[in-house]
Amino acid sequence: MTQIPPPSPSLAWCVFLDVDGTLVELTDSPLETFADQELKALLGTVAERLGGALALVSGRSIQYLDALFKPLSLPAAGLHGVERRKASGVMQGTSFVDTQLDRARTAVNAFVEAHPGTSVEDKGRTIAVHFRMAPQHESSVRESLVAITNPLRVNYHIQEGNMVLEIKPRGFSKGAAIKTFMQEPPFSGRRPVFVGDDLTDQGGFRVVEEQGGISVAVGDRVRGQFGIDDPAAVRSWLRGIAALHGSRHE
Repeated sequence: MTQIPPPSPSLAWCVFLDVDGTLVELTDSPLETFADQELKALLGTVAERLGGALALVSGRSIQYLDALFKPLSLPAAGLHGVERRKASGVMQGTSFVDTQLDRARTAVNAFVEAHPGTSVEDKGRTIAVHFRMAPQHESSVRESLVAITNPLRVNYHIQEGNMVLEIKPRGFSKGAAIKTFMQEPPFSGRRPVFVGDDLTDQGGFRVVEEQGGISVAVGDRVRGQFGIDDPAAVRSWLRGIAALHGSRHE
């Protein structure tokens, strides 16, 4: 199905960006992700053009995002909204430690050790198992994580992503994080735009659409109001925002 390209950019927008598969190409291992200087400079310019109304909304931790995009320190929602950094720099949800996950962590590590090609990404508040390099283990990953998460099901659930399953706290989502950002400056009063490529981004799409905003799907894994082919095309689209001049009220 042919995707409709996004409308012409506006300085009246606020922009929310997923990272993996949206700003940077997906890699076999989550530790291989790389952001070049050109992308960092572009994000910095777009943020400046929008008066700071640009935020990263990712399944990664904010600590990881800061390392990936250093020296940038953008507003961000990490771990699917479990933690958040406001535009003011105030951090929320990053210092909480939940010992409930300790037993699950031990079980997940044992599972990954017994299934070559799978890998664990322990983010503290969430635990992800990747099987991109071992797709034959998908059913085993799913069955094991359901069993491991079951004792925690009141407070935790399994978040499905692209070749990854993740144990995460209930009550958090990318959509909820975007909704909270929209209540704060410099995002409030602007038209929201969310760009993402994965199942975890669909809630964010719904939130921006409900607020009269724009949802942009990258690739063909999910559907938004508009579509962009790949991260390279996302960069080209961002350059259009970076090239804007004038005032958001013009």
